[in-house]
Amino acid sequence: MKSENQIKQLAKGIRIKPDAVVDERVLAFAEAVLAKTTKNQGVVPLRRPSIRSKIVKSPITKLAAAAVILIGVLILTSLFVGTNKNVVLAGVLERVEQAQAYMYKIDMTMTEHTNPEIPMIQKIEGTIIVSNEYGTKSEMRTKWQVDKGIPDSDPGRTTTKLRYILPNQKLEVLIKPDQKKYERTELDDDRIARRKKEDNDPREMMKQMLECEYTEMGRTVLNGIEVEGFETTDPKFAVAKVEDPQDVRVKLWVDVKTWLPVLWETEETINEQMSLHTVVHDFQWDIPVAASDFEPVIPADYTSINEYELPSKFEEEALKGLRFFVEIFGRYPEDIDQNSLVREFAHPYLLRNRENLTDAGLKLKEELESLMDHEQQWMQRAMEISKPIKSIGVFYTVLGDIDRDRAYYGQTVGPEDTDAVLMRWKVSDDEYRVIFGDLSVGNVTAEELAELEKTL
Repeated sequence: MKSENQIKQLAKGIRIKPDAVVDERVLAFAEAVLAKTTKNQGVVPLRRPSIRSKIVKSPITKLAAAAVILIGVLILTSLFVGTNKNVVLAGVLERVEQAQAYMYKIDMTMTEHTNPEIPMIQKIEGTIIVSNEYGTKSEMRTKWQVDKGIPDSDPGRTTTKLRYILPNQKLEVLIKPDQKKYERTELDDDRIARRKKEDNDPREMMKQMLECEYTEMGRTVLNGIEVEGFETTDPKFAVAKVEDPQDVRVKLWVDVKTWLPVLWETEETINEQMSLHTVVHDFQWDIPVAASDFEPVIPADYTSINEYELPSKFEEEALKGLRFFVEIFGRYPEDIDQNSLVREFAHPYLLRNRENLTDAGLKLKEELESLMDHEQQWMQRAMEISKPIKSIGVFYTVLGDIDRDRAYYGQTVGPEDTDAVLMRWKVSDDEYRVIFGDLSVGNVTAEELAELEKTL
């Protein structure tokens, strides 16, 4: 065993430049790991003053303890070389996962730039409570600034939705007070995980960021809190519900004392026409919660959406939109979710892709070009054109919201495929509604549908 003098000489030979930032990171990370370990072993974790007060009294013991700490610092410092950002964010994730219940606020702005002069803006704000034991409760308020021609999009009107994700019951409950309606949806593990991402759960966002390339932004002060920032533009960070965003920028600020998130800010360009700005803020960690906080309260006069029959107008408007799309492009849309329709049938697209248009499409293109110098007339005509197309996406979204086992095959089915299933959805336990390739409509049994879809 080395003598006390030998240990002192060894310590002198090690040259480490003091760095308060690194010291704080190392200590925070070590404490996060210690807290997790002691928690798993049923031991109450010690606080920093207790850890430091445990350095024992005899000189040789102090020296040996210092040597152990020094070796530990060397090991952790070596981890920081080239990978210190991962160590820091891994420590932040550890801290977040230790919180048994927390709350945060979210502000989202979705902007559609179909006409740069008159952007269509949807603002969403809400409060989300997360409990490891009980699940998630959220209250979201949506406000449109421009009429989009779809339900609940009146300018200035605010709509509210209450959503409960209850993993123990494998259940999601959605309540719409403005409509006096509610919906119950059974969830599997995949859908529960997807809901966490959609709610911008900080645990899921941290995991995403750790998988991305990111940089440090240094320290600053936000609302009186000293924070350290991290930023990524890696497209692997999926902010919105799209797989191929054109541009992503994510900023995370964490408290340098607690190493817990203080603010998330994300900016994403979904395509040439749509952008999304999200701010997650006002985090409250380790808040008290009770089972009763996560019990949905549904008034007696509310109607179940699960039992709600779709108005025939939804189907009629969607069929009009499909006919119009074929008239202009000679085919059906490849996908009919809202984002895909905006991406495929935006007005600039219609104006610049002459080779993809039918004769009727070329005529419409020329009409729009003739109105380019008359902004208000162009905008009014463009809105008239877009409404039937958007009605397809509205219908498909509603079918998904009420869990009607929908499917669409526009990538492989065209107007000439008269007997092929273009779109279908469930209308009863053993019956489906089908739109065929020639846009005729009929009901079939589940067995008949299985036979029809074999060819697809």
